[in-house]
Amino acid sequence: MNTVQVTMELPRTVLSALRKEPASFVADMRIAAAVKWYELEMVSQAKAAEIAGLSRADFLLALDRFAVTPFQSTLDELIHEAGDG
Repeated sequence: MNTVQVTMELPRTVLSALRKEPASFVADMRIAAAVKWYELEMVSQAKAAEIAGLSRADFLLALDRFAVTPFQSTLDELIHEAGDG
């Protein structure tokens, strides 16, 4: 796999306020970003799981923890699709 390393500077107080070690903070940040980008329909569920470093099943659990629906269709779109069937 071809990877890129990203470096980010944060005040130490951020990690202490969240009671996180750097590695745990990075893992949580990857999940939070992936969930948000999925919610905004910027990435697919599979790509979001990859960004988060999770299996697809674990990413679905993360969506639930963040109260984000795993469905990217709106209720109106689903109703319209059901009517076309």
